[in-house]
Amino acid sequence: MLGQMMQSALTTTAIIEYGNRVFPHKEIVSKLPNGDWHRYKFADAYKRAKRLASVLVSQFGIKPGDRVATFAWNHYQHIELYFGIPGAGAVCHPVNLRLPADQVAFIVEHAADRVMFIDASLVPVFEKIAPHISCVEQYVLLNAPAGFATTLPAAIHYEDLLAGGNEHFEWIPVDEPDACAMCYTSGTTGNPKGVLYSHRSTYLHALSTLTPNAANLSAKDRCLLVSPQFHVMGWGFPFIAMLGGVDMILPSMHLQPAALIDIIQREKCTKANGVPTIWLGIFEEMMRNPPAEKLTLQEYIVGGSALPAGLIEKFEKHFGIPGLHAWGMTETSPVVTVSRLQNVHHDLSHGQQIRLRAKQGIEVPGVEIRVVTDDGHVAPRDGETVGEFEVRGNWVINSYYRMEHKTEQFSGDGWFKTGDVGTIDPQGYMHITDRTKDLIKSGGEWISSVELENALMAYPAIKEASVIAVPDEKWVERPLACIVFREEQSATVNELQQFLLKDFARFQVPEFYVPLKEIPKTGVGKFDKKLIRKMYAEGGLRNFLR
Repeated sequence: MLGQMMQSALTTTAIIEYGNRVFPHKEIVSKLPNGDWHRYKFADAYKRAKRLASVLVSQFGIKPGDRVATFAWNHYQHIELYFGIPGAGAVCHPVNLRLPADQVAFIVEHAADRVMFIDASLVPVFEKIAPHISCVEQYVLLNAPAGFATTLPAAIHYEDLLAGGNEHFEWIPVDEPDACAMCYTSGTTGNPKGVLYSHRSTYLHALSTLTPNAANLSAKDRCLLVSPQFHVMGWGFPFIAMLGGVDMILPSMHLQPAALIDIIQREKCTKANGVPTIWLGIFEEMMRNPPAEKLTLQEYIVGGSALPAGLIEKFEKHFGIPGLHAWGMTETSPVVTVSRLQNVHHDLSHGQQIRLRAKQGIEVPGVEIRVVTDDGHVAPRDGETVGEFEVRGNWVINSYYRMEHKTEQFSGDGWFKTGDVGTIDPQGYMHITDRTKDLIKSGGEWISSVELENALMAYPAIKEASVIAVPDEKWVERPLACIVFREEQSATVNELQQFLLKDFARFQVPEFYVPLKEIPKTGVGKFDKKLIRKMYAEGGLRNFLR
């Protein structure tokens, strides 16, 4: 027997229709690449997204399922692309502008993008890549001044394009399972892999992420979207904000700590997102130059990599701003878990609460997680049994784009294998201890590089730390810690070891520490362990701390 309920399609066009109908007055504020400010309303974005969809169809001949790429910063025009491209029935493909040129070329060709929207400030970068790309038929320049010169073929200005558009355009009909967007993984091993998101998955992901146990966003909030729209942590937020009536504040290329603090103060932001390195930089800047007034920020949302307990504690102690730890992957849209305290945790000590908040947290509605041990058994939720996390749900991948025959990352019963290792405690809190490829096996015992990194970054003199495995004749592998000291601070090997021995067994504590000016990072701000391992192999990490 079927229920007797009406049905309406869960699509990205339904999201912007809702935002325009219910929240037309809400703001989208951009600090543009040239430093100018732009502000307008959801209603304005709606009309311009319609204009964009109309010209994609009428001028460029875009058909349902065609891929349309963006190579751009976070700003209002990029928001229009997020909604206008799927509104034309096409697939919006934000390309990571921080990837190496060869990976960018691979991604664009693999996706077969027909049109590329590109920020003028990024044109010199892409001019070097364009000769290696054959699929792009049209380049459209964003934020380009009059008379802007480029060698990109057939380049036109975005505003000139929109001038010929129809703000009364009827969205191209789509079904919920149709693709609306795609992102590629960062390609830490092999070539990046494409992930296709559906209209339905995007709608449900946005709806679930808004809820109080997740991001807890509403029309009362003004959210600074620091995470780039080409990174999976950032790509979902425009849909979340439009559905929740959340004012969007967009910094484009102004991502320096002082600039972000200024934007937060100027626009009275209540929430913000970003990877841990962003928030570490903001914390350091605020310690050097304390703001004249307390920030309006009520919470910062962290994803992309682990949020160190030390950063949570210090940010809250000095500035009264709590950090919210979330976890997910490109393959999971991204949000799977969020770590908030519950009433049952109020009696815990402050230190216990901080350690709990540093965990990845509990599932949001719509997805499931489990731990699978090396012998293939599903582990109990006891907080002790370690295994690989597997995920399934309404916004979790079931295959990679143009790699449908690849099944090694999926279990026999259809769960996605994340590659992350850890435990789930009796209250359902997920705790990642490492990536499968980053675990260190020393003398037959496993050592977590992630836990060592988080512990080292809690040491007062250390700003950043990354741990890799290096060969050892006796133990097969030993941990090597790369560390960045805070300005005018240092520590001895013995001091660091004694600090770590409070929480780690002696065999887990590194003997080798290499001080660096900066730890290499990937295009999305994670520690680039692939490059660190290469540096070690080439003899670049021999200046050991004594």
